[in-house]
Amino acid sequence: MISFSEAQILAWLNPLLWPFLRCLALFAGMPLFSQRNVPMPVRVGLALFFAVASQAALPPMPVLPLDSPPLLVLLIAQQLLIGLAMGFAVRLVFAALEFAGEIVGLQMGLNFAGFFDPATGMQGTATARFFGTLVAFLFIATNGHLLLIQALAQSFHAFPVGTEPFAFLRATAPQAWGAEIFRAGLWIALPVVALLLFVNLALGVVSRVAPQIHVFAVGFPLTVSIGLLGLVATLPLMQVPLETTLARLLAGFT
Repeated sequence: MISFSEAQILAWLNPLLWPFLRCLALFAGMPLFSQRNVPMPVRVGLALFFAVASQAALPPMPVLPLDSPPLLVLLIAQQLLIGLAMGFAVRLVFAALEFAGEIVGLQMGLNFAGFFDPATGMQGTATARFFGTLVAFLFIATNGHLLLIQALAQSFHAFPVGTEPFAFLRATAPQAWGAEIFRAGLWIALPVVALLLFVNLALGVVSRVAPQIHVFAVGFPLTVSIGLLGLVATLPLMQVPLETTLARLLAGFT
């Protein structure tokens, strides 16, 4: 008859439980995996796969008793908060590019073309949705998912499983991450905004020099056309701010 002691069960369960919870919280908070079209069994399976596959890269987990409710609640809260914070950091990168799309669409006059996005359950504009789809492709093409998995594994070295679940808040300061949205968003949108500002100034000069030209009839299609050309010209430049912002936000977990 095969029997196992409680110490053996805890020694087997602890190294898998905490990475599984932290990874599951990450999938619940980050874009792409948190959408409605990603089934919950897929998230659970991927989190379990990460917990098993990353055992060689993780530090030794403390064997903690699971029959103490106060301690168990603190440990679960720690894993969930760190995973959600990492997912929130990735979401801020996506939000920065969507914010850039909002600014560009506002300058082009396309923000009136709003629609309901069933994937996120939110109201969006055409340019913001385009930038959101673009950053999803860039995130995979630039190996952002591999950088995120590496940061998740390194977070167990920076913030090991312990009795201080809120210690990572002092080190990462997630309350200051909101500035990254405006910094990266303006960085990305600035070339197109400057181009459209020059176009508007040129239209203003034309309206004063040749008043017989109907500027409102000519200006809107001209602004949209030049704005679209500016978007196409600046698409190759979005990789650098995406990688820089993602690395800056995930640096606190490594």
